[in-house]
Amino acid sequence: MSMPISKKDLTSCLLCHNPMCTNGCSNGVDPGRIIRSLRFANYKGAIEHLTDACLNCDAECENFCVIPGEVKIKAILSKCYEEKEIHNPTFRRLSLKTSICGIPVENPFLLSSSVVASNYDMLKRAFLAGWAGASFKTISMFDMHEASPRYSAIKGLDGTIQSFKNIEQLSDHSVIDNIEMISKIKEEFPTKFLLISIMGRDEKEWKYLAMRVEKAGASAIELNFSCPNMTEDDTGSDVGQIPSLVEKYTKAVTSVVNIPVIAKLTPNVMSMSEAALAAKRGGAKGIAAINTIKSITEFSIIENIYNTGNNQIAVGGLSGPAVKPIALRFISELSQNEELADMHISGMGGIYTYEDAIMFLSLGAKSLQVTTAVMEYGYRIIEDLIDGLELFLGENNISINQLKGFNKNKVVDVKEMKRDIIIYPKINRSTCVSCGRCYISCSDGGHQAIEFINRKPNLNPKKCVGCHLCVIVCPTGSIQSSQIEVEKTK
Repeated sequence: MSMPISKKDLTSCLLCHNPMCTNGCSNGVDPGRIIRSLRFANYKGAIEHLTDACLNCDAECENFCVIPGEVKIKAILSKCYEEKEIHNPTFRRLSLKTSICGIPVENPFLLSSSVVASNYDMLKRAFLAGWAGASFKTISMFDMHEASPRYSAIKGLDGTIQSFKNIEQLSDHSVIDNIEMISKIKEEFPTKFLLISIMGRDEKEWKYLAMRVEKAGASAIELNFSCPNMTEDDTGSDVGQIPSLVEKYTKAVTSVVNIPVIAKLTPNVMSMSEAALAAKRGGAKGIAAINTIKSITEFSIIENIYNTGNNQIAVGGLSGPAVKPIALRFISELSQNEELADMHISGMGGIYTYEDAIMFLSLGAKSLQVTTAVMEYGYRIIEDLIDGLELFLGENNISINQLKGFNKNKVVDVKEMKRDIIIYPKINRSTCVSCGRCYISCSDGGHQAIEFINRKPNLNPKKCVGCHLCVIVCPTGSIQSSQIEVEKTK
């Protein structure tokens, strides 16, 4: 189900830690959690947290907001009630229990190898929050010398991160310290999935690290063939771009351990299959994809014109929502390759909501990893990832194993797309505000199929080719696909 609450109303909420609105509610309602669920597309979960106490309250919680009166909590919760009355949703859930390389896990959600999974205290908090496991930040035998600052981002007008760039490298803890943390977390959380990421410079180092982490209690080992930020030559993505090295180092590791090995591959290639097949030949049981994409994001124009401050511009790894379509493309490629059919695919790249998770799973991923969303919003997002996915499976009566790969064969080459039909857009007059944005875009970037007369947009079907540019640019969502296929006239 969808929720017709404006994005502006939802993004005005800062998603505070220990929200004051919740603390200030005398009726025991948790408006902070409800709005957070709405922000992460978990609409049914939000409705489930409503109580009748909200119906006639005076919304005193709005006055407790860190920016008093900024978030229209009463209006948001009232809209939720309206939707509850209209749709009368059921709240049936199905289990998310699954497995990774034959090892049972409570749900498919892991933290990916990064700063969000870099020490004992962090993993403990994450596991208590509900994450099924984590890929521990990559352990190596060489010193890390990090830059400062090392993060940048491109944000939307509402302040949300659209793309995130980092030049972060590997764990800055010693091998001994990391081993101690792994042993401690394994002892305290024996059922959690500990995927330990490692990186060596030669076969000897790969073997040594693999044996150490296996002995410490690793559930499986992830081979980092994909970090784009390495200062050491012939490491990270330099390896992932050379299938022979992927096979060589994978074989070195699998020759000395008995636990599953997963190769984390780089997206900085045209195709990932060759490296994936090399990893399989080396004995890997799975593939993790994607790591970050080499890129340049925001930098200060003025600073670099006048050479003030730190005016260096670096290539780093791009993550966040902007990379999701690219990640899905690689997941689709791997899952459609019949030679990789028995390989576990752990998908990542821009997962923020349970809807994102469904996309990855339905295209062939079997487990999921998250970093950027956690960096922005914290471990607590697992609540809505689990809640939303459980409710989706229950509503559609489909198990998580049935969901995996459900859509993988629907991805076709562009040459196979239907080209003998047109699907016209449909304008909703009741919500159209006559801004003319559709007219501008169609006139200057489309097929001049929209006329704007007396401040009313009208579609000319003789010119419309069904490209749906107008659907995309409409700021009020008043233009939608009609879903009616009309055969092209000869």
